[in-house]
Amino acid sequence: MTGVPAPAAGGSGAPGTRGAAGAPDAPRAGISGTGTTGSGTTGSPVVGTSASGTGASSAGAAGAGVSGTGVSGGQGPKAPRGGKLIDAAVNQASVWNVANLLTMLRLVLVPGFVALMLADGGYDPVWRAWAWAAFAVAMITDVFDGHLARTYNLVTDFGKIADPIADKAIMGAALICLSYLGDLPWWVTGVILGRELGITLLRFWVIRYGVIPASRGGKLKTLTQGIAVGMYVLALTGPLATLRFWVMAGAVALTVVTGADYVRQAIVLRREGIAERKAAAEEAEA
Repeated sequence: MTGVPAPAAGGSGAPGTRGAAGAPDAPRAGISGTGTTGSGTTGSPVVGTSASGTGASSAGAAGAGVSGTGVSGGQGPKAPRGGKLIDAAVNQASVWNVANLLTMLRLVLVPGFVALMLADGGYDPVWRAWAWAAFAVAMITDVFDGHLARTYNLVTDFGKIADPIADKAIMGAALICLSYLGDLPWWVTGVILGRELGITLLRFWVIRYGVIPASRGGKLKTLTQGIAVGMYVLALTGPLATLRFWVMAGAVALTVVTGADYVRQAIVLRREGIAERKAAAEEAEA
């Protein structure tokens, strides 16, 4: 587009004059090229062999440089190749934090606890003591991993899924082993594990309306269950064996009471959620 009007300015047979006249205009041609055709537009003034014509060519080249810079600047900086892969790697690496490592430790301790619990027929006091140590470590890490995750912002999707699984796995393994060995009635194991499974399903049932928070009664239940099961894992006799019976009775009672409270909260939460959605729909229609 800049090459067509150039002959009119310089006249016929005067390529040098045209080049000299075109030299000041060449940068403007290069700049205008950023909005139209880019550097290809400024290439047309290269006509003739005079020095001034050469100057027009160089000016056109300068315009082309401005044009190229403007075009590339308009597009903005490009993201480096593999950026998404790098981000994914960083996010994946965040899974390996202290809280999640403690959760993984609890999961690894489950088969080890079962092996120690059932070693030598399951009645050797020494093996039972080692099994109690594994169970105690699992219960202690259950307290610390959640605290660390909340305090230092280490909450991950893996932790949300693995933490409750690890909790139920170690407790369920201990209860089933105790009932298998005849130390604990099967109905006690059924009540505790049935409650845990039921509450988990209940949470999923009302999750669209909200989350049922952990209550103080639920935390006390978990602590009492851990103490009672730990006392049953140890080969206790005499007054301590009688004491563990009453501790387990208290754990079962808390299991039932807190389970009923969770059911009540779930019903109320679902009812309020349905009412809020209905009111919002009526307001939108109005």
